[in-house]
Amino acid sequence: MSDSKHAIHTPGWVGDFQKFIMRGNVLDLAIGVVVGAAFTAIVNSAVKDLITPIIGLLTGGVDFSNIFVTLKGQHFATLEEAQKAGAVTLNIGVFLNAVIQFLIIAFFVFWVIRIIGKLYRKKEEAPAAPPAPSKEAVLLTEIRDLLANR
Repeated sequence: MSDSKHAIHTPGWVGDFQKFIMRGNVLDLAIGVVVGAAFTAIVNSAVKDLITPIIGLLTGGVDFSNIFVTLKGQHFATLEEAQKAGAVTLNIGVFLNAVIQFLIIAFFVFWVIRIIGKLYRKKEEAPAAPPAPSKEAVLLTEIRDLLANR
């Protein structure tokens, strides 16, 4: 028996998919997503574990999460009680916390990018030694000097 009878035929789209997935920009995007997820964990930890406690200490532990308006149902002391009872609420405090969290994260990312940018610029700004003149340039300079001396 010949091997061609037992060969597995792969559909044409499989090869196309392999070419697509191995393109540089697709791999760069995949790497960017993975690194972005890891960076997100770092930023979230920095905000939650470092910055937010300091802000909480400075503001006396103010928590906006219990600022809400009951739209339907009786009024409750806490948002958690209202949600357990099934009341319709407008959660102003939760929204404020989300806005504050966003501002803290944006501020943190701004400073990280700014520091990285300064470090990168310092590395680029190192003056490079001028390239040595080519043999042709040296020869032309010598010819010019000889003609000037005549």
